[in-house]
Amino acid sequence: MSWLARYLRSSIGAKHVMAVTGLLLLLFAIVHMLGHLQIFGGAAMYDAYARFLQDLWEVKWPVRAGLLGLLVVHVALALMLVARNRAARPTHYAVYRPVVSRKIGRAMAMSGTIVLAFLIFHIWHFTIDGHAHWGAHTYAMYVQAFQQPAYYGAYLVGIALLAAHLGHGASSWLQSLGLRNPKYPTDKLGPIVSALLFVGYMLPPTAILIGAVS
Repeated sequence: MSWLARYLRSSIGAKHVMAVTGLLLLLFAIVHMLGHLQIFGGAAMYDAYARFLQDLWEVKWPVRAGLLGLLVVHVALALMLVARNRAARPTHYAVYRPVVSRKIGRAMAMSGTIVLAFLIFHIWHFTIDGHAHWGAHTYAMYVQAFQQPAYYGAYLVGIALLAAHLGHGASSWLQSLGLRNPKYPTDKLGPIVSALLFVGYMLPPTAILIGAVS
């Protein structure tokens, strides 16, 4: 067994790699959010932004492959750690009273699974199915989707879980990498990241739903 395999199979190594992949996925989520905010610039700006991304074939597919790889590694290591923790604690406590961990922390595995399902649906709707029907008119596709209250509600739930998951991860991943310092309020980083992601992603859909953007 190589040193890399031993490293990944260890809890410390798995947590380190999960931290790095998680932070890279968070960075992509922020960039993606900023791209969606261009919807407020009108159809021409948003469609030009979408065409720019689609035309960068040499960048688009390597980035997609890289993101898929990051996601697969992140999920696989998360499942491994969850299984290892359960195996190490086969019986439940008679009284379970967590002191430090928050509810969102204990539900990371469940929220991560739901977020993964949401991302698959979102990518299918806007990338594969959407372009088959709308072609280059990404603005029209985006607006029509969020004029539907049911789709808006599903997106709201998905983004809330995604923001909470990435926000909690942002602070715990720093701890895994040994980058937390008691001099700095890193404990507040998670709620701040969660709030920024949620507001940033939900601003365009909410503006569309109330008719401010059409």
